[in-house]
Amino acid sequence: MPQAISTPAAPAAIGPYSQAIRAGEFLFVSGQIPLDPATGAVVEGDVRAQARRVLENLRAIVAAAGGSLGLVVKTTVYLADMNDFPALNEEYGKFFSSPAPARVTVQVSRLPKDVRVEIDAVVYLG
Repeated sequence: MPQAISTPAAPAAIGPYSQAIRAGEFLFVSGQIPLDPATGAVVEGDVRAQARRVLENLRAIVAAAGGSLGLVVKTTVYLADMNDFPALNEEYGKFFSSPAPARVTVQVSRLPKDVRVEIDAVVYLG
């Protein structure tokens, strides 16, 4: 039976979805945008600052399920501008060690609240 995972250490869902769902040994983390969990406001700054907040939110949700970023097997990164890719990579590399998760990165026309980056993840908790 799927189980919702939620933590106040990450932003509350802003719609009819869960922060994450655990299904068996897998955790599916909803797309995280750079919202400060304390205020619900978008983090100011460039894509590095926004990516850092997104990854901190992701880490908090994975920890609430009993895992760590080392168990992330796949991410999808959505960028508002592919020119931000090098900066995103720099910040992303600070959060994941080898072997890094499989990843897809795409440029999209718009993201919620007009942020620069959103990331979702699949985590193996088994």
